[in-house]
Amino acid sequence: MYVMKFSGDGEFLSGGLQRFGNIELNPASCVLNYGQGIIEGLKAHKKHDNSILLFRPEENGLRMKIGADRMCMPAPTIEQFVEAVKVTVLANRRWVPPPHKGFLHIRPLLMGTGPVLSLTPAPEFTFLIFVTPVGNYFEGGLKQLNLVVKEEIHRAVPGGVGSVKAIGNYAVVLKALIEAKADGFAEVLYLDSVYNKYLEEVSTANIFVVKDRIISTPVLGGTILPGVTRKSIIEIACSQGFQVEERLVSVDEMLDADEVFCTGNAICLLPVGSITYMGRRVLYGETGVVSQQLFSALSNIQMGLTEDQMGWTVILE
Repeated sequence: MYVMKFSGDGEFLSGGLQRFGNIELNPASCVLNYGQGIIEGLKAHKKHDNSILLFRPEENGLRMKIGADRMCMPAPTIEQFVEAVKVTVLANRRWVPPPHKGFLHIRPLLMGTGPVLSLTPAPEFTFLIFVTPVGNYFEGGLKQLNLVVKEEIHRAVPGGVGSVKAIGNYAVVLKALIEAKADGFAEVLYLDSVYNKYLEEVSTANIFVVKDRIISTPVLGGTILPGVTRKSIIEIACSQGFQVEERLVSVDEMLDADEVFCTGNAICLLPVGSITYMGRRVLYGETGVVSQQLFSALSNIQMGLTEDQMGWTVILE
């Protein structure tokens, strides 16, 4: 794993690799007591020539930098972030699954590790990256998600940190997610906390609604995470001639859609098979043409199966 410490003068010291293992934290560390921490997520694919592809790591570095500012934390520069990812992946290249067998999940962490007794930013910070291999999520074709809308639990509120990958954003949805899975659903779709009728996102993914040639997705307004995969799908869809709208999308529009799909780092793009809302279950049938088309376009770039005309991939030899 890669570890880098905040020097205290506004910059991070040069980091380095060390064996993966437990880390030591002061019981009074800010991340444990007040949740001052954010995460990132990206992945690496291996090509048939044994080279490794990273997908838009600079976007994750930028998102961490923006999120760190909201959480009163210093952050590595984008260049430091990307270089740390490269070093960590190359040191773990034996763990990158073979082509079409999965990917290497990369997890950067930024934590307030310094001790505090009052509610104040930590005096010390740690940037850390670890990795783990993940099997092929799409073996046997695209899996459809069965979602349930939870009206009584909200993922984020205006003025909060819904647009940041703050560690606390994930703990607050565990109750809803556990209940949903116990009822046979794969994931939970959350609504806005003001009107309780506009789509926000799934626990760990953004959502899109397709009607004819128009693709709509909830507008980023401070409560929705600006997903790198979300951004990439929007750019691909526009390049393919679709009309893409970032706006408020109501539940009623979603229930009347031709297709619905989710995007995220780990899942790439997954179609939604059904959505249950207030006891009513709407089925979307087989994987839609638009979902399959966009998934193929993005995954082929990520795995190096087609030429990257977008300039998104970073090749590690």
